[in-house]
Amino acid sequence: MLDFGLLLIRLVIGVTLMGHGAQKLFGWFGGYGPKGTGGWMESVGIKPGVLMAVLAGLAEMGGGLLFAAGYLTAVGATLIVLTMLGAIIKVHLSDGYWVDKGGFEYPFMLTATAIAIALIGPGAYAIG
Repeated sequence: MLDFGLLLIRLVIGVTLMGHGAQKLFGWFGGYGPKGTGGWMESVGIKPGVLMAVLAGLAEMGGGLLFAAGYLTAVGATLIVLTMLGAIIKVHLSDGYWVDKGGFEYPFMLTATAIAIALIGPGAYAIG
């Protein structure tokens, strides 16, 4: 049961982050693509916006894929953690903890989950 639980966590977190990456990279799922996301990033002081949007999208897409697959899980988790720490520090920290106030609750939970899975390991149902 433990291995199935780890698989479930990896899939939900990994696929969700892949979706966030696709929003930034391709404008899918209601996202704004590199130009729109980059413009917003510039407005909150993250420059150069388009480049940072692409890098964040690649980190979320790649990290999510590795994490979901259980392949190089520590690398995938590291990409997730770095992206989420950037979001916490540059966007959400000043709004407090709770997500309904724009706070860092959601990226903090993703960070904690990625670290926990990296420490525990991906489980038996993993590519590598």
